[in-house]
Amino acid sequence: MEGKKSVKRMTEGPIWRNLLFFALPLMVGNLFQQLYNTVDSIIVGNFVGKEALAAIGSVDSIINTYIGFFAGLSAGAGVVISQYFGAEDDESVHKAVHSTIAITLLMAVVTTVLSFFTTDIFLSIAKIPEDVWPEAETYLGIYFLGVTGLLLYNMGSGILRAVGDSRHPLYFLIFSAIVNTVLDIVFVAGFRMGVAGAAAATILAQALSAVLVLFTLMRTRACYRVQIGKIRIYPSLVKQIFRIGLPTALQMMVTAFSNVFVQSYINSFGSAAMAGYSSYNKIDKVCLLPLQSIGLAITTFMGQNIGAGLSDRAIKGVKTATRMNLILALVMIPMLWFLAPYMIWIFNQDGEVVRYGTLFLRTMSPFFICVAYNQIHNGALKGAGNTKIPMIIMMSCFIVFRQIYLFIISRVIGSPISIALGYPLGWLLCTVILSFYYRSVDITSYRVTSQGKPEKTGSPV
Repeated sequence: MEGKKSVKRMTEGPIWRNLLFFALPLMVGNLFQQLYNTVDSIIVGNFVGKEALAAIGSVDSIINTYIGFFAGLSAGAGVVISQYFGAEDDESVHKAVHSTIAITLLMAVVTTVLSFFTTDIFLSIAKIPEDVWPEAETYLGIYFLGVTGLLLYNMGSGILRAVGDSRHPLYFLIFSAIVNTVLDIVFVAGFRMGVAGAAAATILAQALSAVLVLFTLMRTRACYRVQIGKIRIYPSLVKQIFRIGLPTALQMMVTAFSNVFVQSYINSFGSAAMAGYSSYNKIDKVCLLPLQSIGLAITTFMGQNIGAGLSDRAIKGVKTATRMNLILALVMIPMLWFLAPYMIWIFNQDGEVVRYGTLFLRTMSPFFICVAYNQIHNGALKGAGNTKIPMIIMMSCFIVFRQIYLFIISRVIGSPISIALGYPLGWLLCTVILSFYYRSVDITSYRVTSQGKPEKTGSPV
């Protein structure tokens, strides 16, 4: 049947190979998705200036505040779909997919309208300096006009990943990332459109990736095929998606919103510090992709194996994924330390920008070991459908702890690096607490059923 070659059942075969071959295209795909903003920053930083670079970097947390809630629901949908797919319940997969698309379209409308009325409020909260404000406002305004493409791509690719297909999203991202790069060069370097050109290039490329992923979902003959006439809300499935996804959605949204305040502390040090921090952030996000991709792989692995009742295999998968992530982190840390100034220089050659960016990158990178652990434990818990406690842990560490830390440290020391340390110290605290919690519970005790109720597992379905 068409579509069978693309999907991957992770309930059989070597665990490390399942995780690696699922995560590799996912990692490359996420890399190309990250290149949207990274290419924007590089071209704008070199052809426009450090103020424009600061503008693009300073709005990341604002964008993520809107997108974070949707991303959490997408994760919930992925868990539900992967568990039903693992249990070979085609009817429930069909309903979950169509409910997911319906939710996406509603969220796209809400996000577009809401952003129109709240952009200036967020820019004020972030304390964007006057010399950066106009370009930040322009970038956000254009970006959110095209947010529908981003949401549809993310949800569509999430559906494909849930059934084990991480290749198609990769192909589409590579193609659209190339388009984004070409349009960036044409609009920014050629037509001198500044940040407006960078934003326009991004939304056009995202729209293209959305069209491609929807085309794939509509032409397959597998149980996850999207049929326009059948897109609707199935209450029982939506209830499951929200039950699993809402905690993660709230966590991601509130965490991103709290980061707006974190950004405001960095912004107080001027455009050079903002540009240096923006450059570090782009590098940081790219370097964390391998660790996050293994975390996403273990989410699908856990969902499918628990759906099939293979508890022992699910637990072994977590141990294997943890070892893989630790190796990746230990390889990256020394490389980043030595290459830091050269990597920052790619974004902007201003001496102060390079100095700030190098300082941020060298200080933060050793904490990647923490990310290696917490991405696996968080992914495993989500794949099992256990999202509430991880949400509380992460919100406590990434929001409550960071805000208390920043409030105190800004009054005691108040240096850029002491402010920036709020991020990795939050990672460290989260890793410790999440590791203890993971070891204290049996995450394979329950799975989703077609009736939407937990069902104990222990033997294959």
